[in-house]
Amino acid sequence: MAARERLPPWHERQRLPNGRDVLIRPIRPEDAAPLRAGFALLQPDEVRQRFLHALKELSPEAAERFARINPKTEFALVAAEPLPPGEALVGAVARIAIDGNGRDAEFAILVSRYIAGMGLGRYLMTRLVKWARGKNLERIYGDVFEHNHAMLALAQSLGFEREFQQDGQGLVRMVLDLKPAQTAKAV
Repeated sequence: MAARERLPPWHERQRLPNGRDVLIRPIRPEDAAPLRAGFALLQPDEVRQRFLHALKELSPEAAERFARINPKTEFALVAAEPLPPGEALVGAVARIAIDGNGRDAEFAILVSRYIAGMGLGRYLMTRLVKWARGKNLERIYGDVFEHNHAMLALAQSLGFEREFQQDGQGLVRMVLDLKPAQTAKAV
């Protein structure tokens, strides 16, 4: 029997339903250039769904910022070709950042249409939730366009609830409470 490949923490190989292999791993500074290159392949609606506004290109500065996270307050995973960072095309990015209050974190996910609909968004979201639980956060949230039915359905299926937003400009805040449920004590 062949020995299983030993990967570093948060690294996983996945075979998608279409047969494509991806490596899910933490984002690295070397991913800045592939992020910029991959951005050019995105449709305007994919960009708008993630950034909540139109954006024609990802500047080198923005790509560097996205690829260099603060490990104390941020976590980001990519789903990339199983090549070395800097060479691998990145097809999905999932990010989470702890708010200034230290109890909540905001998530954002972008899965390219080339690998959308294969369960990758769901899987990446579960990894973000796991990281947030490991940081003992109280809740995670993300703002989603009300017409982004796929993301709203995904979030709801994972236990996220809609939170009322005054002046949301077509956005719905999806919130997942991470605090353990209070159990009633036996009398």
